[in-house]
Amino acid sequence: MKEIRTRIAPSPTGMMHLGTARTAIYCWAVARHFGGKFLLRIEDTDQVRSTKEAVQVILDGMKWLNLDYDEGPIYQMDRLARYKEVVDQMLADGRAYYCYATPEELDELREAQRAQGLKPRYDGRWRPENCKGRPIPEGVKPVIRFRNPDEGAVTWDDAVYGPITVQNSELDDLIIMRNGIPTYNFAVVVDDWDMKVSHVIRGADHINNTPRQINIYRALGAEVPVFAHLPLICGQDGQKLSKRHGTVSVLEYEKKGYLPEAIFNYLARLGWGHGNMEKFSREELAKVFDLKDCSRASARIDWKKLDWLNGQYMKEADDARLAELVQPRIEARGGLIENGPDLVQVCGLLKTRSATLEALADAALFFYVEKDADPEALAAALADGGREALALFGEKLKALEEVTPENVYHAIQAVMTEREIPMKVLATPLRVGVCVADRTPQIDRTLCLIGREKVLARIAKALA
Repeated sequence: MKEIRTRIAPSPTGMMHLGTARTAIYCWAVARHFGGKFLLRIEDTDQVRSTKEAVQVILDGMKWLNLDYDEGPIYQMDRLARYKEVVDQMLADGRAYYCYATPEELDELREAQRAQGLKPRYDGRWRPENCKGRPIPEGVKPVIRFRNPDEGAVTWDDAVYGPITVQNSELDDLIIMRNGIPTYNFAVVVDDWDMKVSHVIRGADHINNTPRQINIYRALGAEVPVFAHLPLICGQDGQKLSKRHGTVSVLEYEKKGYLPEAIFNYLARLGWGHGNMEKFSREELAKVFDLKDCSRASARIDWKKLDWLNGQYMKEADDARLAELVQPRIEARGGLIENGPDLVQVCGLLKTRSATLEALADAALFFYVEKDADPEALAAALADGGREALALFGEKLKALEEVTPENVYHAIQAVMTEREIPMKVLATPLRVGVCVADRTPQIDRTLCLIGREKVLARIAKALA
């Protein structure tokens, strides 16, 4: 079997959205499954819309998702000489020709065709046999068009959708170069040909481009790759995913506190399935991935399921890694890490309760921000035996030889026994007056992390 080579070829004209990321994951998985090569190509020929910032977003997104590529990034603008070389040969062989039709002419042509109920398409007026004797207009910069076959059909066996056939009569002579810059449909064929891409995996919105590209492959005498078109990702309303559905950029999910392995897992599962696999590693995906397992139906985003999956990865994540990721989020909220307990231990305490890094930062913030208790809430917490219970707990905490969760727990139990009170009579003053938080995790571990001296100082302040 020949070497399997896949590529992801985003255009740097905006953000790296979820659809591009999912396609990149599938391309990566096919290459890794067969021990092949995965390439990154930047399709930057749109010089008006392409930006360096957008290129960096692509590179950052690939890095964040840990999508390691074997070749690239390759930039189309570095290959202009190659495209010209191929076009010149096509012009010499009669497979391409110069077209001098002005934009105004083409607009008139399309309007006339629409008026007749016809599909707007170029009429081949500058094909050599159609323009004999016609003078070349002055001041018109020509484009170069590919001479599409007039008869027959294009058929390919799509790896997702199965056999697809398009009649050549439905296709016109597309522009392949304008002002020395190749158009998408031409450049992508030359690139994939030169780079020996064996599998072209992309969104279903490219199906209409495929017959045109196959005709160019054939005109060049190049081997046609396997095509696989992926159904688009939709919002929960079934409509194509867009900004109105919320976050659609991959790196926005980093900002929202999702772990990259969770996004990788979730996107891979969005339109593909293998048995009962729901949660899996990159290596597990590469081992079992097969394009035939991709669905032909559009996938719908389920934000609740994503939160659940991310929560599972949060629980399993290394505490030190979580601390590194969550520290800047706490500091952005005004927290001072150096004034609080060991963040690694805090993450270990809170991670099972937090679906995202943002939620973890919110939950941990009270450890690192000195706040005064709300007077009304504190007064209510200290009423009905709360003051006496808090004072007694302070005495017992001060008397402990060693402050451990177990010893603190026993101190709490002792106060409840001596005062003959339920847990909430002591727990509420501890939460309101000592932790100054709406809710806290396991109170004995929480108090240990805050530290005896701080707890005693806050108790004294609450009782003052």
